[in-house]
Amino acid sequence: MRRGLARGYRVRMIHAAIVCVSLASCPALAQPAPHVEPAPAADTGPVANMIRRYETERNDLRRFHDLAWSESRIARLREHTESWRGVVAGVDVGTLDRSNQVDAALLASHLGHALSELDLEASRLAEMGPVLPFREVVQRIVSESRALEPVDARSAAAAIAPLAAELKAVRGRIEAGRKGAGAAPEGEPEGQQEGQQEGKPGGRPDAKPGDAPIVVSPVVARRAAGATDAIRRQFEEWYEFHAGFEPEFSWWVRQPYEEARGAMEEHAKYLREEIAGQKGEDADPLVGDPIGREALLADLKAEMIPYSPEELIAIGDRELAWCEEEMKKAAAEMGLGDDWRAALARVKADHVPPGKQDELAAEQSRFVIGWLKERDLVTIPPMCEETWRLRMITPAQQKTWPFAVYFGQAMGVSYPTDGMKHEDKLMSMRGNNRHFNRIVTPHELIPGHHLQGYVESRVRPYRQMFSTPFLIEGWALHWEMLMWDLGYPASPEDRIGMLFWRSHRCARITVSLRFHLGQMTPQEMIEFLVERVGHERFGATSEVRRYIAGDYSPLYQCGYMIGGLQMRAMHRELVESGAMTNRQFHDAVLREGPIPVALMRAALMQDRTTVADAPAWRFAGE
Repeated sequence: MRRGLARGYRVRMIHAAIVCVSLASCPALAQPAPHVEPAPAADTGPVANMIRRYETERNDLRRFHDLAWSESRIARLREHTESWRGVVAGVDVGTLDRSNQVDAALLASHLGHALSELDLEASRLAEMGPVLPFREVVQRIVSESRALEPVDARSAAAAIAPLAAELKAVRGRIEAGRKGAGAAPEGEPEGQQEGQQEGKPGGRPDAKPGDAPIVVSPVVARRAAGATDAIRRQFEEWYEFHAGFEPEFSWWVRQPYEEARGAMEEHAKYLREEIAGQKGEDADPLVGDPIGREALLADLKAEMIPYSPEELIAIGDRELAWCEEEMKKAAAEMGLGDDWRAALARVKADHVPPGKQDELAAEQSRFVIGWLKERDLVTIPPMCEETWRLRMITPAQQKTWPFAVYFGQAMGVSYPTDGMKHEDKLMSMRGNNRHFNRIVTPHELIPGHHLQGYVESRVRPYRQMFSTPFLIEGWALHWEMLMWDLGYPASPEDRIGMLFWRSHRCARITVSLRFHLGQMTPQEMIEFLVERVGHERFGATSEVRRYIAGDYSPLYQCGYMIGGLQMRAMHRELVESGAMTNRQFHDAVLREGPIPVALMRAALMQDRTTVADAPAWRFAGE
């Protein structure tokens, strides 16, 4: 898994200390051609320049209009996006070469999806409205200050003085809603409770709007707690900007500010712990924020995937069935008949002793680099081979990253530490065994994410804005499939290890899409991963916690296998047909950057398809 820029709700992960591993040089191997640095691509075309200008403007606006969960921020970003759609619509793509046609399609798709994301943000803001009574007041005074308008301290104090009482009243209404209607089903926004009549809060003709019970789901409560914290931090910045510097300001504002700030802090804690059940404990319920079918369709359109969520789930089921049959074959070779679960248990028991996991990862990486060079499968620049490291993932991080992860020049390695619970130690050791890790290491480093990121940052770097999990993870999955075909697993145990991860990527399609469709709860997702894939419960829980957190694209989990199938289909068209060698194909893919695979296909197959046809490409074997 690569953590970086991805389409949807993306954040950069927090960097921790890096544990260095000294790397020995690979043995000299005969190579048909030298492995050299990639040459820069021509990225000075008219559309490339437009993309750089748009991204600069967008980043400036996002930094300046950063009021968390504000209508004004959404409106300004929408205005900017719409203006750029007009610019792109005016481009005569018929006069452009293929590279610039691809760039124009990338920018047009990005702008359309940006508007759908703003629509989703606005709808989620509306859902939280009843439990954020302070938001408009706080954001008004903060925005006025940022606009350098003089602060009327007495008026500001009058505006924020009622906020603590209003928050107390809202919590009373939430409690009334809990008692009267119970918590709303997980995944549903807060709203009227059953029996309410339109225009009559609580169904009582004499009820006042301010008295009406509020029914809020754990999903909305968790999101609103985060919004409360974000708005409170900007409220604190506003106060600290003026306090002390303006004597009259402190005289009027200090006391009501402190009351309001404390009430907001208490309100976020109440929503997070009492309503959402998130107390920072291992037993906390898993609460996510499903986006719904329409938002999924918008995301799929932006990724140029011409399949519905239901069709993708069917593809995942088909691929999972293939994996199960191959698991049974490997189990038979191990003398276990068709009992793939017994075979998986034996594989899991083959792990290194404490303190040796980093050595295993380094040894495996050196081996696979030599394996790739011997077969002349891809160019590996010398500096790329030189500049990677390992770092150990902490026990706290393993609650969301139970296996390996790529951080940028460093592969994160999961293995238990002395402070973990005994049962968690054993599950982590089983989940990070020798045979699982044998394919994880090339997925994260070379030829996977490390090589990918190295070239991507040097060739057409302006395309990084369009980064997509269907290429980022699809590239790594393609390599897993190709290495399987080329005999990389050295034993049935190695095949079991590779099939476990392949099954896992199939299951990710089902659990993630069904969650966002409202068809599967987090607990059902865990059970599916345990029963159908063979995950340890610790690992399955950690995986699901990450899937539903909302930190990156809802399609990210789907992107592994579906992107891999896209790459595999393109490989059949270009390599198995004899049009390219493996090395030519892989180098060409890397040079196109992290863009939707359908557009990459249009770039590489200029004589067979057009950019306009890319979104309609059906790649799953129909």
